[in-house]
Amino acid sequence: MSSQQIEKGKQWLEQVLTLMGLETLVSTQTNPLYGAKADESWLVIEGESLSVDQKNLLLGNKGEGIESIQYLMNSLINLKVAPDEQEAFTIELDGYRLNRQAQLIELAQSLVEKVRSEGTEVEIEDLSSAERKQIHTLLEGNADIITESRGQEPDRRLVIRLR
Repeated sequence: MSSQQIEKGKQWLEQVLTLMGLETLVSTQTNPLYGAKADESWLVIEGESLSVDQKNLLLGNKGEGIESIQYLMNSLINLKVAPDEQEAFTIELDGYRLNRQAQLIELAQSLVEKVRSEGTEVEIEDLSSAERKQIHTLLEGNADIITESRGQEPDRRLVIRLR
């Protein structure tokens, strides 16, 4: 990702936060998540200057707030960019994404064990599209496991089953 694109994303997010009445800084880092491309960029909202209520407002219920801001940001920033030059940003606040990744890893591992021991498929509801993708990526190396998404948004579910 170009430094110009990163700066554009950072400025966009800072402006949205200011318009929301949230005075805080935004920093950048490379994507630390398991299975992620090293060159993907994260925009990290510095939470030290935000109250608990302000953080909860940004995160929303089950991360829906931060997911929505991230979706809007990526859509707008890439609006007039050629498809092969589009870049994706991830917005982080107070380790939410890293903590959620740890939860998803634990959930996926326990469900794989269940699928293997019981021989039945399991469905996971209430995952964002990004979280479904993370679990697909986490489990793609298992020769005996298949993951797929079923249904239509907002009722799309991830299915884990034996191959």
